[in-house]
Amino acid sequence: MTTCDYTHILSLTFEQLNSMDQHSRGYKNRGSDIDDVRRRRNEATVELRKNKREDALLKKRNITITNDGQNSGNVDGDAIEPKLALEDLNSLVIAAMSPDPEEKLTAIKTARMLLSSDKNPPIDEIIAAGILPTLIDALKYNNVPTLQFEAAWALTNIASGTSIQTRKVVDEGAVPLLVNLLLSPNDNVSDQSLWALGNIIGDGPDLRDFVIQNGVLEPLITILHRYPSPSFLRNLSWVIINMCRNKNPPLSITVLVTILPVLQSLLQHSQDTSILVDVVWAISYITDHGNEQIQMVIDSGLVSFIIPLLHHDDLKIQTPALRVIGNIVTGTDDQTQFVLDSNVLVYLPSLLNHTKEKIKKEALWFLSNITAGRVDQIQTLIDHNIIPTIIENLDRGSFQLQREAAWAISNMTMNGTKEQVRYLVEQGVIEPMCKLLTVKDTQILQILLEGLIKIFHHYESQVDVISDEIEKCGGLDIIESLQHHENNEIYKFAFEILDKYFDSSAVDIPELVPQANSTEFRLNNNNNNNENAPDLQNQQQQQFHF
Repeated sequence: MTTCDYTHILSLTFEQLNSMDQHSRGYKNRGSDIDDVRRRRNEATVELRKNKREDALLKKRNITITNDGQNSGNVDGDAIEPKLALEDLNSLVIAAMSPDPEEKLTAIKTARMLLSSDKNPPIDEIIAAGILPTLIDALKYNNVPTLQFEAAWALTNIASGTSIQTRKVVDEGAVPLLVNLLLSPNDNVSDQSLWALGNIIGDGPDLRDFVIQNGVLEPLITILHRYPSPSFLRNLSWVIINMCRNKNPPLSITVLVTILPVLQSLLQHSQDTSILVDVVWAISYITDHGNEQIQMVIDSGLVSFIIPLLHHDDLKIQTPALRVIGNIVTGTDDQTQFVLDSNVLVYLPSLLNHTKEKIKKEALWFLSNITAGRVDQIQTLIDHNIIPTIIENLDRGSFQLQREAAWAISNMTMNGTKEQVRYLVEQGVIEPMCKLLTVKDTQILQILLEGLIKIFHHYESQVDVISDEIEKCGGLDIIESLQHHENNEIYKFAFEILDKYFDSSAVDIPELVPQANSTEFRLNNNNNNNENAPDLQNQQQQQFHF
């Protein structure tokens, strides 16, 4: 074997050896993007919110961790801790192109170890040295699986970098070769090739679709029927979640038809926590894409596997399971009914009393979408004695829980029957509604005031019952103060309540309402209350982000 001077790029530390089976996953692109946007449903004034998963993992590097916590880039004990000498990279590239199999393997392994460094891997330097074509060519050496494995590992770590770095791997033609290697008889080669493709897919919808167009799904299904290794299944579940997470655009219906049975197989047979976490989050992303996708998940039979996970003792699994059913009930009334018919409500008491607030919040969000539905669906909540717990959260929960509970109560006043709304009042909803009218959140103020107006409507000739309760708990003073709120809608709702249901002395005299463009009070002889309401539409309003 010819000796080249590139070998002194590495400083060897044999005591840091670790086996290939101890590869850890280096994570990239960790962040949170919580979206509290509601959407319209059933042409009502009810809006529905959805969330995106926090801490989304898009890419990961393949490194190894030694027993002392240090990173190891070796599988056989040759060299671990790389010390980069950039001037020698050209020698490394030349050695990687050598016709000598051992010299080629050693050089490519050296490149891989450099890229496996935990801190600041020299991805740009490796690319600039021109080794990418050689790494990709090494994928063709079917008679040397060790070489294919090292090359695929190096490409995995390059593709774990920036979009530009990932695109370099794609532009050099790596994707078709990596797809072919999924069916390699060598498990390590197959597993590492899938990992590399997962990083490419995780870069965004364009490269995701490019990998799919290159036929990645067919070999994955083939392998799934061969009883693959746990490592491959973990990578497979992670690749699928990367496929599903992007919404702009979401996966095509054709692709979903292929993926859903894979998810069902993984969900049905896996006891691996990391696989379950990825699979359930993938399903949550699919159900977040619209009613057609929701129906596909229902038709696939996945829901029957998801609902029992609401009682799972691992929060990382329980959370996405709750998100899945929450997403489904943002769909049609029939889709909502499917979830209710699946006996989901037996899980709600424990969720509403969970030690983690985010689980309580998700459960209340779920219930707010049930109360946005049909009368019989609202009645189901009453029959399961869930309404008192919603009111309790409205009264004594944190503001995040109060906000979700407010939506649930408001939706019920809008969509419930006279008897159902009266049931709300009998359960003591008026006082917590009034107490919450002191918050600064304009959206919550609006839905609470609208809810009170709807309650008055359902009491018709008995409005004194409600007005007395409001006055008794101090709500009248709060509503009076909201006549001066800078938000025009809040002012109008407060004025309507006071004008219709309370003594006229509680209502500000319209002629003395401050004009929109003045700090002074002006007399106005026009007796039309609507015309005298301040027009604040053009005033700058305080913005609340939630």
